[in-house]
Formats: sequence, structure tokens, C-alpha cells
Amino acid sequence: MSPVNSDDSSGDAFGGSGRPLTRKELRAREKSLLTQGHEAIPPQAFETGQDSPTAPPPRPAPDAESAPNRPEPQPEAARPQTQPPGPPRHSEPIATADAPELPAAEPTVHEEAAHEDAVDEDAGHEDAVPEDAVDEDAGHEYAGGISPEAEPHRAADQQHFYQTHHGAEHHGYEAHPDDEAHVVYADEAVRDPDYHHEEAGHEVMAGASAIRTAKGPSKKIRRRRRFLALVLSLTVFVVAIVVGAQLVKPLLGGDTVADYPGPGTGEVTITVPPGAGPKSVATELQDKKVVANADAFLKEFAASGGALSPGDFSLRTEMKNSDAVDVLLNKDKGKVMYFALSAGLRIGESLQAISEGTGVPAPQLKELSDSPAQFGLPAKSKNLEGFLAPGEYRFPLGTPAKDILQKLVSATLDELKVQGVTDQAKQYDAVTVASIVQAEGGQAEYGDVAGAVYNRLKPDNTETNGLIQSDATVTYGLGIRSFHIDEAQKTDKSNPYNTYANTGLPAGPIGSPGKTAIDAAAKPKSNDYLYWVTINLDTKETKFSKTLAEHNGYVEKYNAWCEANPGRCV
Repeated sequence: MSPVNSDDSSGDAFGGSGRPLTRKELRAREKSLLTQGHEAIPPQAFETGQDSPTAPPPRPAPDAESAPNRPEPQPEAARPQTQPPGPPRHSEPIATADAPELPAAEPTVHEEAAHEDAVDEDAGHEDAVPEDAVDEDAGHEYAGGISPEAEPHRAADQQHFYQTHHGAEHHGYEAHPDDEAHVVYADEAVRDPDYHHEEAGHEVMAGASAIRTAKGPSKKIRRRRRFLALVLSLTVFVVAIVVGAQLVKPLLGGDTVADYPGPGTGEVTITVPPGAGPKSVATELQDKKVVANADAFLKEFAASGGALSPGDFSLRTEMKNSDAVDVLLNKDKGKVMYFALSAGLRIGESLQAISEGTGVPAPQLKELSDSPAQFGLPAKSKNLEGFLAPGEYRFPLGTPAKDILQKLVSATLDELKVQGVTDQAKQYDAVTVASIVQAEGGQAEYGDVAGAVYNRLKPDNTETNGLIQSDATVTYGLGIRSFHIDEAQKTDKSNPYNTYANTGLPAGPIGSPGKTAIDAAAKPKSNDYLYWVTINLDTKETKFSKTLAEHNGYVEKYNAWCEANPGRCV
């Protein structure tokens, strides 16, 4: 039931004893005012204050067949009254399914003027446009009872309603006091009475339907999302840098310790061969964890200005670079017991060098040496001759003399075992041959000299008949050092080391062989040589022969060199 039909004692349909009107009553009142009590809102209600003169009724069609769907013309009395002039009131009529069909809208002043102009312009061309075509367009009705002539005004009123409803302060229009309640919804009967228009979305009304636009996230939520995205990006960036640094650090050597704090622990023996350079030694020191970094050690060694000396060096694990340099340059003699043994030294010479370096009296060392069994040597051994390995040695102050000698002997025995000589009897013979090789030839010819010595010891040897014939063995037995012996010395069988008069090996080693000579004696080169002679004492050049005649020719070259170098061949 429409609010206009409600009873009121005062005669005002929207009164009610001074009570405030509800929103629905306000809308019904506005609708009643706009329609002036009629059932339909005339199109003229949307004009901006201008009177709409009554237009002549549409002309009837010439015949019924030309416009079969044309509605019957309405009588004049059924047409709505024109709204009197006054302030414009804006509203939008909405056609609903239950609304009665509206009559055709009367033409406005502007439409009538346009129609008259068109008639005048086409006065001379009456046949150009058929009259029934004009009548057919004039009589066509749109949904909701709005004629084509009223459609432009309806669109204008909708635009004006949108501007007024969404804030006149933004568009330069003055808001109407009643604009808040002038919208008529097609679905008013089913709409929630508590529903209010919200700023977040707009209701766009088209025909009899209302569409509510989607509301996007608020600014606060958007700012929060942007902040979370920024924090996440920064976190990923920092994690990537940390992980990348850990992966790249080993490649750049960032996790390498440059130096140990020292002083180190344990004991490590480093052998520096003749001609070795600091770089190879530094690499070995790092591999055996004597120093932390080879490059840092090389810088320390270069800053010292020293030069490497061949020999065996006793160091510790995890030493400071400066301490390791001092050991290799023999600068730590005041901190440890130090001595050096050269290859080829005889037992007396070796014990004297040890005594000078350790402070242990020479007689004490000789007493220990004359009891070789306590050091694990074969029963044939008379002393430690041949088993005191050459090299440089450093021992902590106060180290017992026996421990010092044991270390030197163990170094020789270990080398024999490495070469596969484990039997004690064979170890003694190998050291004896090695001592002869060390005294008779140059280092480059050690393998050939060892091969020639074993050829002379063969039972089928008819050239020398088992005689080694070494001058070095004879002089050792005589207790002298000389490159020449006379015929009487060669025929003296009382000398157990005389290999000219006695077959086979001498009574024992004649000196301390180095590692290279031991290796040659343990694994000699296979050859047919029976003779050898060193023709140059400076270069140790040695010539080998299979016959005595060839050998004598090389002996002449040796004599010529001695004449050219007086005092050297004595």
C-alpha cells in the first residue's frame, strides 16, 4: 500500500502528529509531489523549470497495415498535467514489473520547435519521407512507458542525479535539501530497510536493477602489504649475500689461516735435497702441517734474506712461520741442540760433529757406538759405522745421547725397509756397498757403480776373480784419506778393508752413505761394467769399462787432470 493512502486526521498524508517522517515516507512524499497525484511521472518533470506546452496529439496512421504494432492513441483527458514552473526537482523514474504502462510522453517545447523546423525545411519535399514512417516512430513506446522523445531527458536527469547524489561540492552544484531521499528503487519492497549508500561502492541503477560495485582493499591494508613485501625482499637479499659469501669465501682463500700461534707440538722431519728451492719446501711444510700457509711462509722466508741448505731438519707441527724459517736457516742453534752430518763421513768424524753440536762428550758417544746391538743393528756390526744417516738435526736441550744416536740409526734402517731390504744381514751388506758407492763415484753414477760392484762379486767373474779393487776401502783400513795407494798397500792382506788382496766385501761400511747411495745399493742398475774411475774430482765424472785395457785408457785421463790441478790428487 502506498504511503499516500494512509489516513491522517490533519488531512496531510505525511503528517502524523508532528512525528518525524521515515525515509520511505519521505520518498513517497517526493514521488507524490513530482507526479502531482498522478500514477505516472511525466517526462516534463525532469525539465529544468520550463513549462511544457501541450503538443497536438499524434496523427493517425493512414492505414492499420502500415503500423500493426502501434498502440491506440490515448484521449486527451488521460494525459498527465504539466508540472507548473518552479525550482527543479530531480528524480529518476524506475519501471518495475508491476508498474502500469505509461502513456506516450508529450513533446517538450524543444522537441516541438525542432519538429516545426523540420516541417518547414521539408515543405518542398513532402514525398521524400513517408508520413506513416514519421507516425510509426512517434508512436513507438520504450520499456517503462518512456517514448523516444523523452529518452534524452531521462538520460540527462540520470546524469544530474548522479552528480547531485555524489556530492555537489565536487562538481560545482548546490545540493538540494531533499536529494537524500529522492531516489526510487525498483526493488524497494525487498531491499533491507537499514541499508545505506556507502562510500566504498556506487549503486548504478539501470532500468529496474541495482548493481553494487566491488570495494578494493583499504589504504591501510595496501600500505601493510607493501611494507611486508619490502621486508621480505630485504630478507631474501641479505640471506643471498650471506650464503654467497660463504660459498665464495673458500675460493678466495678467506677461510685460510696465514700463521699458527706456535710454538708447535710433536716432531716432523723435513729433508731438503741439494738444489731444492723454497717453494717446494714450503709446499711440503704446509702438507705436513708444519706451517699454516705456504705463501705466508714464503713471504717470511724471503724477508729473512737467507738461503736453504740441504739436509734433514727436525721441526714441529703448527709452528710459527718465523720459527720454521729460523730452523731452516740454522738460526735457532741457541735454542736447541744442533749438528749436521755430511754424507761420506767416517764414524769418528760423525761422533765428533755430534759431540760439538750437543755438548755430549765424544768418549761417551763412542762407548754407545761400540755397542751397536742396543740400536737394533746386525750381529756383524762392530759399531755404528755406516748407519748414522747424514743430515741436519735439532734436538731439545737435554735430550739423552742414546736417543740422539737412535734417531740417526733409525733413519737409515727406515730407508732400507722402504727399499725392500728387511733382513738384518742383507741390510748390513747393502750399507757396506752403499758406503763404497758414496766414496767412489758421483751422485749421478751411483746406480752404475753399484751395478759394477755386484758384477765383481759374482762367482763366475774371471776378469777380477771376486776382487772389488777399491782404493777407498784400502785407505779406510789404513785410517788415512788419499786417492793414491802404492803397490805394497795393495798387497797387504792384513788390512781387512783391502779389496785388492781380499775377495768379496770389506769388513764393513767405510762411511755414512746418504739416501741416494742407499737406494742405489738396494736397487742397482743392471750392466756389464767391471771397472770405473773418476776422471774429474770437481764434477765427479766417472767412466765405466768392461775390460782392463779400456779402463787403463780412462786412468790416463785421470792422471792428466791431476797434473792440470796440482795438489788435488793426493
